[in-house]
Amino acid sequence: MALINSKKKEVQVKLVYYGPGRGGKTSNLQYIYNKFQNQIQGKLTSVKTHGDRTLFFDFLPLEIGMIKGYNVRMQFYTVPGQVKYEATRKLVLKGVDGVVFVADSMLLRQKFNIISLKDLQENLSALGKNIFDIPLVIQYNKRDLGKQGIHLLPIETLEKSLNRQLKAPYFEASAVTGLNVVETMKKAISITIASLEGRL
Repeated sequence: MALINSKKKEVQVKLVYYGPGRGGKTSNLQYIYNKFQNQIQGKLTSVKTHGDRTLFFDFLPLEIGMIKGYNVRMQFYTVPGQVKYEATRKLVLKGVDGVVFVADSMLLRQKFNIISLKDLQENLSALGKNIFDIPLVIQYNKRDLGKQGIHLLPIETLEKSLNRQLKAPYFEASAVTGLNVVETMKKAISITIASLEGRL
């Protein structure tokens, strides 16, 4: 649940980028950080784990306005995607208000997407949250690699294997070129804020 600071008249909202290892979560956050540096307070902080890392930063999206007289401060996090970092992922998910699931579009990575989404569902459940209730956006990343002759999963296949039941909004994206990175973020912020307004 969002943290409310009555003194500062501020609501802190936590958005977590989740997905398989090397799927593009870090690239998403780095792109957002570079594009909106003037609205970001503090540095892009990285906590290294062996072979992977957790990133986070505070973001003040000025165009959102206020919720019930409170300014909104977004906190963006990534989780380490490798299977062995389950405890870290669960810890990062604690207090989450919204999730962007970054799926890897490469054919070779299909199994890892499915494992990671199941992991998200289980970790949310362990924290008393339901994947069907939490604001969720799915991003099908690395769509640019098709031009390099790399076999990508068709969007229909990705939708069938990952989003058939969830019916979450989704974007075809490339965190490297920036295609739909901001659009994914904006959608995640808007549905998360809408959900919070309902709860506040």
